[in-house]
Amino acid sequence: MSIAHSIQSIGFLTDFRESSLVYPAVLSMHLTCIALFGGMILITDLRLLGLTFKSLSITEVVTSLRPWKRLGGAIMITMGLLLATSEAEKYAPNPIFWTKMMILGLIGIHALIFRPIVYNRTAELDRSPVIPTKAKAAAILSLVLWTGMFTMGRLIAYWEPKQPAQQTSIQQHQPESRLSLARTWFKASASR
Repeated sequence: MSIAHSIQSIGFLTDFRESSLVYPAVLSMHLTCIALFGGMILITDLRLLGLTFKSLSITEVVTSLRPWKRLGGAIMITMGLLLATSEAEKYAPNPIFWTKMMILGLIGIHALIFRPIVYNRTAELDRSPVIPTKAKAAAILSLVLWTGMFTMGRLIAYWEPKQPAQQTSIQQHQPESRLSLARTWFKASASR
């Protein structure tokens, strides 16, 4: 935690975190890039599975989206790093954050394995009478990994550290968290 505190205490990260304008703008840009980048990943994977854009070759889909995916991915990752480092103490103990980072690592491994044998050989895939199994496997794994990463990213905000067994009277009178409110709502809905 001392390392996390040191990271988030860097001057510009403190200013960024405490900004009422810049922080929400960066968060919005991060989420927008996730939506756009995720959409392009989805289009590519569905084309590799032969489920959509059949009038376009795999090469056309992959090569036309590649520069936009690179740009969107770079912005998404840069904004995510800025958000995570500015609140390092909040993210460091969060197991959902670390699950997301592990999935991101698996996405990197996926790219190392499948880029040379699938994504950089789209002309071969186009010449094949049926889409090869390796291309379909790459697409399915990509969908699973990216869906997992986006899901973990969304769930990060709902993780709460365990509270000590004995709470002070001040802690007992604090408003309920979003997760507690959501749980109460789900319980009430289920009992109806």
